[in-house]
Amino acid sequence: MSDNSNQQWGGRFSEGVDAFVARFTASIDFDRRLYQHDIAGSMAHARMLHKAGILTREEQDAIISGLEGILEDIKQGNIDWSVELEDIHMNIEARLTDRIGDAGKKLHTGRSRNDQVATDIRLWLRDEIDNIDQELNRFQHGLLDLAEREAETIMPGFTHLQTAQPVTFGHHLMAWYEMLTRDRERLQDCRKRVNVSPLGAAALAGTTYPIDREFTARQLGFDRPTRNSLDSVSDRDFAIEFCSAGALIMTHLSRMSEELVLWTSAQFNFIDLPDRFCTGSSIMPQKKNPDVPELVRGKTGRVNGHLISLLTLMKSQPLAYNKDNQEDKEPLFDTVDTLKDCLRAFADMVPHIEAKKASMADAARRGFSTATDLADYLVRKGMPFRNAHEVVGKSVAYGIEQGRDLSEMTLEELQVFSDTIEADVFDVLTLEGSVSARNHIGGTAPEQVRQAVRYARELLKV
Repeated sequence: MSDNSNQQWGGRFSEGVDAFVARFTASIDFDRRLYQHDIAGSMAHARMLHKAGILTREEQDAIISGLEGILEDIKQGNIDWSVELEDIHMNIEARLTDRIGDAGKKLHTGRSRNDQVATDIRLWLRDEIDNIDQELNRFQHGLLDLAEREAETIMPGFTHLQTAQPVTFGHHLMAWYEMLTRDRERLQDCRKRVNVSPLGAAALAGTTYPIDREFTARQLGFDRPTRNSLDSVSDRDFAIEFCSAGALIMTHLSRMSEELVLWTSAQFNFIDLPDRFCTGSSIMPQKKNPDVPELVRGKTGRVNGHLISLLTLMKSQPLAYNKDNQEDKEPLFDTVDTLKDCLRAFADMVPHIEAKKASMADAARRGFSTATDLADYLVRKGMPFRNAHEVVGKSVAYGIEQGRDLSEMTLEELQVFSDTIEADVFDVLTLEGSVSARNHIGGTAPEQVRQAVRYARELLKV
């Protein structure tokens, strides 16, 4: 065997790997972030091998002690990673053998890099799902505080980006909250399928050693071992599912970002973002650019692309493990990093939004936003809805001609379109009356918004 053959698997080869190929096939530059989980999996495997009588107590203790030392070295930055050793697994194993001798060479008994990497990724992703969930939770708490504060702040609600009906800013924010609630539910459901242990599936067919997969699963906090060795090492559904959930989270953040960008514009002038989340222009001194929402909106395409990458990666792979699967890590890693950064930015920024109440209310007065309330008023007076719709349509056309809102017309003017209209009509034509009238679960009434906030806070405690 050539001197530059890989010591972990070089016995079969008569010459060393080409330098370019070594660099091309190596993953240590990106998979080294799995080091903690790789070491945790190796410790559990060593304990299991001792339990099965494959390692002596002394060998087990030496392996665990050696791995603990390597873990500390990595944390302190005292490790030089080797491209020749390809990946995090072989880098750690080689250093373990250098440190404790032949006992280190016994660690890989009864396992393969195939089940090892599958285990590492699941352990890592499980932790990252929990980290992302914490950021989602923090964001939700911030939204609830802001929604409660703005429960009575009237703004226009839109369909087709045209003024539709008046709502409150608090009610709008609670719609964002609902999006995040679904996001958290999807993540927790995904976590169930992440949290199964492939360790012991070995390369593809299990092992002849008397291993205890239930033991290692418990040691690592998994719910159970996987059920089929072929599927165990080749499955990346959990990564795809996570990236799908991540793409939906980013889609929601992108929709929020779009609204924030619109609302901060001079044309809307609905809100003000804290200066620390914005930047200026190199040429226009008056500019205050909403860079954080814009960048989050842009990063959504990046995460969507990672989902497509993983789907494409897996679409034509035969069972079981293939080298293609090395390409699963960078899209997955970047999806996690992007999600955490974007959620942190929003959790920090959104609670400090300042609503420009006068501008919001003024915008709600434009566009005949209480027209539907007038139609509902006529229906309550006994008029069929389609007839009421026509009456209100004519009233709006008159208002457009006159340049006046429905609430600005006199009773006599309104009665031209229907003598069913009486003086009490002005109770429903005001913005406050319109918003408060929708006093049901999920409605816009300020008390309903506050009730939704209280209900949400109780759920978040569970």
